[in-house]
Amino acid sequence: MIVWAGVMLLGGAGAVCRFVLDRTVTAAMGRPFPFGTLAVNISGAFVLGFLGGLALRPELALLMGTAFIGSYTTFSTWMLETQRLAEERRGWPAAANVVGSVAAGLAAAAVGLWLGSLL
Repeated sequence: MIVWAGVMLLGGAGAVCRFVLDRTVTAAMGRPFPFGTLAVNISGAFVLGFLGGLALRPELALLMGTAFIGSYTTFSTWMLETQRLAEERRGWPAAANVVGSVAAGLAAAAVGLWLGSLL
């Protein structure tokens, strides 16, 4: 029962954090490119890497990674926004969104893993 409560609380917290960061970045940068989703997914990759580097108990790592980061990051929004860029015939921004997100996400996860392993 405690695990289910943790999933609900951490999942809700992750969703709220995602909403706040996405709106904050979008308000600051504008809407022509999905910078808000990019910021959310890269920061989520960093945090997940960091948690992996901490060598937490498997139950805690699964709970944090699945509940919080799972609701914080968003693959579906990333793909939908890329699709919309392509539909608007904005091929370069669409490609940059895919390539940049993957490259920056992998780098962020690696840095997070490295930093977490130092603790």
